[in-house]
Amino acid sequence: MNKALVALLFGGLLVQTTAMASTGEELFKAKSCVACHSVDKKLVGPAFHDVAAKYGPQADGVTHITNSIKTGSKGNWGPIPMPANAVSPEEAKTLAEWIVTLK
Repeated sequence: MNKALVALLFGGLLVQTTAMASTGEELFKAKSCVACHSVDKKLVGPAFHDVAAKYGPQADGVTHITNSIKTGSKGNWGPIPMPANAVSPEEAKTLAEWIVTLK
């Protein structure tokens, strides 16, 4: 195999692995979450501590939060809807798993 092709493939895998290995907190800071949410106080949307307290104890809490991140939601925290977010399914799940740890 051509050395340049091997380097390109390895480099692409390294970048993909690094992106997938992001923590929930890193994703929170890198994505648009910070525009409306804070860990410990209400902004436009609820504080993540409050989201963790509400959904963390539920058996399907991570799934519920993941779906809300991916598809948006409305009516759960007041009249302002949360739009769908530009995240991959894996990123949404990573964010949701991190959020529920913030109780």
